[in-house]
Amino acid sequence: MRHRGTASKPSSPFLFFTERRIFVAVPVLLVFLLHCPLVSAFTLQMGLLKVGTPQPWPVSKKNLNYVREAGVRQFISTYNRVKDLKGDELMWGDEIEYGIFILEDANGVKKVRLSLRAKEIMETLNQNEQLFSRETEGCNWVPEYGAWMVEATPSRPYNAYLNDLLRVERNMRLRRMRILAQLKENEIAPTVSVFPLLGVLGEDGSVPPVPVGGPITESDYIGDGIINPHPRFGALSANIRQRRGEKVNIRVPLFHDTNTPEYANHPGYTSGSCCGDDSMLLWRFGKGDASREKHGNGYVVVGCSNTAAGDFSDEGDPVTLEKWLVNVECEGCKGLFYRSSPPQNNSPAVIVPDADWPRNGEIVVGAAIPDVPGWIRLQNGYYLPMYSDDGEINFLQRVSTDTHAKNQQQEELGSGTPNFRQSLPASEMQELVLKHSLETAVNISFCNETSMVNVRPAIHMDAMAFGMGCCCLQITFQATDVDESRFLYDQLAVMAPIMMALTASTPVLKGRLADTDCRWGVICEGVDDRTPAERGREDSSDPDPEMAGKGKRRLYKSRYDSISTYLYQGSTAEDSHMKNRILNMYNDIPVPIDEDKYRDLRAAGIDPLLSQHIAHIFVRDPLVIFDGAVEEVDDETQTEHFESIQSTNWQTVRWKPPPPRNGPNDPHIGWRTEFRSMEIQLTDFENAAFTTFITLLTRVILTFDLNLYIPLSRVDANMQRAHGRNAGKILCPQCCHLSLIWPSQFKNFRLPKAVKGKFFFRRHLAPLEEGDDGFGEQYTSMFSRAVNGARNELPTIHSENNFQRLDTNTSWGSLQEVIEDGVSVKRRIAPNASGGAEENSYEEMTMAEIMTGKKDYFPGLIPLIYAYLDHIQCDSVTMERMTKYLDFIEKRATGQLVTPATWIRNFIRRHEDYKFDSVVTDVIAYDLLVACKEIGEGKRAAPELLGDNVIKPILAANAYQKKLDSKRVNNAQILSLLERYSARKAFAETH
Repeated sequence: MRHRGTASKPSSPFLFFTERRIFVAVPVLLVFLLHCPLVSAFTLQMGLLKVGTPQPWPVSKKNLNYVREAGVRQFISTYNRVKDLKGDELMWGDEIEYGIFILEDANGVKKVRLSLRAKEIMETLNQNEQLFSRETEGCNWVPEYGAWMVEATPSRPYNAYLNDLLRVERNMRLRRMRILAQLKENEIAPTVSVFPLLGVLGEDGSVPPVPVGGPITESDYIGDGIINPHPRFGALSANIRQRRGEKVNIRVPLFHDTNTPEYANHPGYTSGSCCGDDSMLLWRFGKGDASREKHGNGYVVVGCSNTAAGDFSDEGDPVTLEKWLVNVECEGCKGLFYRSSPPQNNSPAVIVPDADWPRNGEIVVGAAIPDVPGWIRLQNGYYLPMYSDDGEINFLQRVSTDTHAKNQQQEELGSGTPNFRQSLPASEMQELVLKHSLETAVNISFCNETSMVNVRPAIHMDAMAFGMGCCCLQITFQATDVDESRFLYDQLAVMAPIMMALTASTPVLKGRLADTDCRWGVICEGVDDRTPAERGREDSSDPDPEMAGKGKRRLYKSRYDSISTYLYQGSTAEDSHMKNRILNMYNDIPVPIDEDKYRDLRAAGIDPLLSQHIAHIFVRDPLVIFDGAVEEVDDETQTEHFESIQSTNWQTVRWKPPPPRNGPNDPHIGWRTEFRSMEIQLTDFENAAFTTFITLLTRVILTFDLNLYIPLSRVDANMQRAHGRNAGKILCPQCCHLSLIWPSQFKNFRLPKAVKGKFFFRRHLAPLEEGDDGFGEQYTSMFSRAVNGARNELPTIHSENNFQRLDTNTSWGSLQEVIEDGVSVKRRIAPNASGGAEENSYEEMTMAEIMTGKKDYFPGLIPLIYAYLDHIQCDSVTMERMTKYLDFIEKRATGQLVTPATWIRNFIRRHEDYKFDSVVTDVIAYDLLVACKEIGEGKRAAPELLGDNVIKPILAANAYQKKLDSKRVNNAQILSLLERYSARKAFAETH
């Protein structure tokens, strides 16, 4: 279980850490690490920017192998030095990104453009921070990818006390005030995800104007001049393109409106969707190469969600998944091993080590591979043969999609043969149709592609700026120790798609309305540096020995994507064969690793799951290498090469080891976990609400020993669903009663049944207390006991010795009732997935159900947070604010309030200049950004977005505190002040 060890060195109040960099605020010097590849910091001192010289790609290629090898050595050295750090207190912080735009309204012609003054504005802001450093609240200002973008964080981290929850919105408002104070009269800086006209306006898209294209991006739509002038950003963009072998290719489904011309000319397309009203269109971002080859840049193949995520063949075409019963028909055979790939080019299939499933009696979900007869590709990404090489022994047989797997309690399995496993007792094969399993029934329907309904017109983009030019909201948490940081990494990975959908704010791209609501897939494709072979395409080029995997290793995801492996593996009192339960049970998607790096890590004593994680991120090459920072870096004391690869694996969550301390006065920084999926909101109220929600949720998970694990294949399915337009929209008025636990005011809440978006989520966040064989039939959970008023006093023990003296014949059902210091045994080992099929089951839930609860077994995240606040005896002032936040999130989750994406889409479609052609004109973009600015600054009401929450006006004049000055004023000033005072209405009426 996670250690909550004794205190070590206290965390410095000057420490701040965020998603892409580490901030150390000292009186004169601000040192930070960029999100770009190289970790060696450039320093901002007295307004001067000092940088190194990035190596051109052909030169840096010669150093790729060295940097990868050195990066692993640096991690091993760092891990061994800091692995025993324990007792760090919670410190956390958020980061918000701003885009700066110029408004022009000459002779009634409205135009809005990028303002490329971000560097100038940032330098002035940081100078002012030094001048006003004595203020209680301050800000850090750092560069972002775009020359029109600035990122801001609080100057000191939030701490583990309730009062700091109130600091969040206050500091966000301060940041907005301060950036407003530096803008010109015609400049604005609303917190929007993307500039709606990026890539549409040619040279006229920015002030000053820049020509389209250039040697960095070679783009047909944007110019190199809009990239931040720091050389790191340009090198990053160019090297992604050169490593890939072509420009990046981003294609997003285009929104179908009444007069959208691309749909009018779309052959075979008929109005409407084959997905139906209870399903969502799915954009399979990062996996569209085959459809591009088939349909060109103007189209993208999409799928639908019914009861599971849409799937595609390796060729990119939609497929219908089927169910298969594992039944190896030979004496002494127990089941099959997963394969990471089918046999190809006379090479045998590669067996996946340490995977205990599937065995005889299991049901797997997959599709036959057309060009590899006798093999199926599973929904989780692995492969299985249908029969033996000689065709004599059947391994799999098709069954109805209504058939469910047996999924008995996991047990240790033999591995004496490379093809299949030893047999189970014959009695275990008698029943094929069983109660339920970890997998729900799967039946995915797709329209006939000959009708072209699945092939949608696309918004095409070709440069990194379209992705990295998006703004977002991210949070970093310092954990008490390495175990806690790894556990939070896993739990937050499950929450990433849920929170992205709930904060969706990106419905416009390149001047068009998209049929998606989120930015993530755009960035995923915008930084995809994989070679054709790494993307699974035909590649006639020779292997490149300088690149990772020689440029030929199959990589299933872009560098910017969801995670591919969980990271936490807690201790357990059960038999040794359960050690890799999480690895086997939930890590159910392919995880490409560098085998040599994995062996090096294991030889150094790093545990298997962490070794896999590091070996996985090191299948990537470093993207930027600086002159004089290759072999000159000390692997024993520095982490630059490790961070050059770690920091350019942009995943939904990031695990961050403590950085090295170069001197005794350097601040102590602990183990950190970073949450990266949320979209930026229009107001500081919204951003603060979601920031505090995630922070409180981490405390709930740790305090209540909750377990959010679901298979990563389902997390990936949720990521696809989260992009969908109106992913949580309520569609019909029929309602069903929800029985919730906390607080009492939720008891009569009623939720509409049919929602468009559903997400896979774990049914039981706490361990079951009785019977775990039924599916919703025979079990008792801690939550159901609470809601049904059946809390029992449980026996308590206070020492390990007492625990060991328990009767050895004690059944598991009674053993789990044993309490040590008020915590049951089952709670202590819950994160290790030790229970049976029902205990580890998941199902589809609406956003409202996830947030507010479902029946008596799932309490909902918001009630759990209320319970936690009650547990820590939250003071009335903080509770009042948290209630506002939680009420707001509840209303958005239940559809009473819209997401920013829906608000923006509705604003555009209601605009008098909109022609219902999915085109966002200059006038519409101008009015939209002005409206977003006014909402963020409290000058415009938006009840459909905010409900009854009122944003207090934000004024640039209040950006810095005013001194109680005693400097003598002249007579004219006194007279002017008195005249203004005496002219006030109240003064005139009383005198």
